[in-house]
Amino acid sequence: MATQIPPTPPVTGVAVPELSPAEVERWRTTGRGMPELLRRVARLGPVAGVRLDGRPTVLVTGPEAVQHVLGRNPDRYVKRSHRGRILLGDGVLSASGEAWRAQRLLLQSQFTGSGMRRWEQRIAAAARHTAARWAEHADAGRTVDLREEMHRFALDTIWRSLTGHPLEDRTVTELTALEAVVAVLPVLPSNAEDARSAVAGELARIDAVVHGAIEAARSAPPGPHGPGLLHVLLSAAQDRPEYTDRLIRDEFVTLMVAGHETTATTLTWLYLFLAEDPSARARALAAGPAGSEERRTALRALVSETLRLYPSAWLLPRHAVEEDLLTGFRIEAGSEVLVCPYLVHRDPELWPEPEVFDPRRFTVPGLRPADPGAYLPFGIGARACLGLQFALRETVALLELLLPSFEAVPAGPAPEPSFGMVVRPGRPVPAVLTRTG
Repeated sequence: MATQIPPTPPVTGVAVPELSPAEVERWRTTGRGMPELLRRVARLGPVAGVRLDGRPTVLVTGPEAVQHVLGRNPDRYVKRSHRGRILLGDGVLSASGEAWRAQRLLLQSQFTGSGMRRWEQRIAAAARHTAARWAEHADAGRTVDLREEMHRFALDTIWRSLTGHPLEDRTVTELTALEAVVAVLPVLPSNAEDARSAVAGELARIDAVVHGAIEAARSAPPGPHGPGLLHVLLSAAQDRPEYTDRLIRDEFVTLMVAGHETTATTLTWLYLFLAEDPSARARALAAGPAGSEERRTALRALVSETLRLYPSAWLLPRHAVEEDLLTGFRIEAGSEVLVCPYLVHRDPELWPEPEVFDPRRFTVPGLRPADPGAYLPFGIGARACLGLQFALRETVALLELLLPSFEAVPAGPAPEPSFGMVVRPGRPVPAVLTRTG
């Protein structure tokens, strides 16, 4: 727990509210309520104590404390296994210690600098394919589910990057099991064996798709744009015995989940924001001609502001492995620590009018806080998301094609957010597509 160290003794404790089992269960079963519960706790200060499921927990929402936990002391505040492990196994998101360091090092070079350039053709091809689909939908006067459309694009992009081949319709159907497991992770039994049993059918479908892709990569030539990330993993297995078929499967699934779920959700929220504020779309398109750096900067601002309101990683759990002093609070060894980007990004002390969607925060100097701990949609520090540049590149690539050419008008009110592994719209998002250019 967190104990404040005052200027003079004795040591005094922070008020510790109790979140009732019923409140916690409501979040787990409906995906709603937890942010408001945590907001109550955050009013106690940037570092606050709470009992969550009867366990002492520390909530961190202050930028300096965020930097201390994630940026400066990742070995003191460690990431432990979580419910996602039944899906992700020992992939880089759930691995720890030396195994995590080795896995991250292998993948890191694929998502920075020259490594990113090898994926740009695949990203562009997936974006063109989606634009062609939208043209067909618009010409036919169809209503589409924006959430489903964005999932299809993001999954196609990461599939091309993993395998070197476009995503086939049959594979799309089978991989609906992936989204189904991600959606129910918060409500699965805490016992790992019971949790696996609850989604055994979905896991089997996912494994069949992945093992088929692995065998195809071993026996068939690379796709039209050359080897993919799967080939990097298979090459590693030649001289690194830890890269068994099981670990390759776990990394493949991890990259699929991390590489499409957050991107699809971000794009869906963005289109909902643009429907409420069409002027934001107009300003982005007026920032510069197609293909110009000015327009790309404006499109990145749209994405960045969406990520401020609905960060990819809205809650980052850590475990304190030793006692620490955190911005004037003593953290006991063994404490659970929750860093909450969702609340950091909506703090009115950091972000004026924090509930308002305003992409100009990311283009006009002085409109966003300078403290790096105030904006962390992908985390910060050693365990920040590997795919940050990949995600930004693919979202902008799609917007470059869709935003000037189509308008998507939601058919109904905006859905409530559902808080699970990511913050997703709580229901389908039907929209009518029309051509604008």
